[in-house]
Amino acid sequence: MADSPSTDSDNTAADSAESPDDSAESVVRHATDNGVSWITLDRPHAMNALTWDQRERLIGLLEAASAEPDVRAVVLTATGRAFCAGADLSGGASAPAERVPGDVARTIRRGAQRLIAAVLDCEKPVVAAVNGTAAGIGAHLALACDLVLASERATFIEVFVRRGLAPDGGGAYLLPRLIGPQRAKELLFFGDALPAAEAERLGLVNRVVPAAELDKTARAWADRLAAGPTRATALAKQLVNASLDTDRATAFAAEAAAQEIVMTTADALEGVRSFTERRQPRFRGR
Repeated sequence: MADSPSTDSDNTAADSAESPDDSAESVVRHATDNGVSWITLDRPHAMNALTWDQRERLIGLLEAASAEPDVRAVVLTATGRAFCAGADLSGGASAPAERVPGDVARTIRRGAQRLIAAVLDCEKPVVAAVNGTAAGIGAHLALACDLVLASERATFIEVFVRRGLAPDGGGAYLLPRLIGPQRAKELLFFGDALPAAEAERLGLVNRVVPAAELDKTARAWADRLAAGPTRATALAKQLVNASLDTDRATAFAAEAAAQEIVMTTADALEGVRSFTERRQPRFRGR
């Protein structure tokens, strides 16, 4: 995928040596343009596999997007032929000589699960623009986003079973909610590569576009989100994400509370005023 605007500079272990310029800042690039935070994985020689420090930078950027009023949408994308091939543990801390019981679970909680939670909990809408292969935690990183655009060249791979591993990074949580338990089990049990068109048919992605149009479409979607009522969108995201884990009474109570909150915003007042004045609203994200 093409580079994002002017920049500042788990479980597929990619077979790649660490390059001298593989610092988190250089390979997880960031830029803000027109209210959109662009986060670009730029380590194409390693198929954008994530090391520990790169994962931490991603989490930090997503948390910063939540806290920054001038950021009103996030796009997560990548360069090269892959979106993210999973986790690359070569850049992390050395494994202990003797593993302590609980180490693996602790590592998953503090690592892959924190990354997926950072996407789900981001208070701004997150758009994934998937340019190529998304495998393991890379697939879950994409599928955790609020909207998923995929290049026609993209593929999604639940690679864990190929390594004799159980899924992590929220895969067994995300997939049944997106496509139901039977389809989720098929992907998790067989680990077959899922082409973009099939992912769209199953409901894993919102739209598949020609590779040359991925950047343009992501920008158009992000610009629309950035021009919208940011707090209302954040609350809608929160309600939808929580809906499948709550009963109806809890969901209805949360909906009423969200409406109470959002009605105090300037954007809600603008929305009503623009309706009565028969004009397009001019939302400010507040």
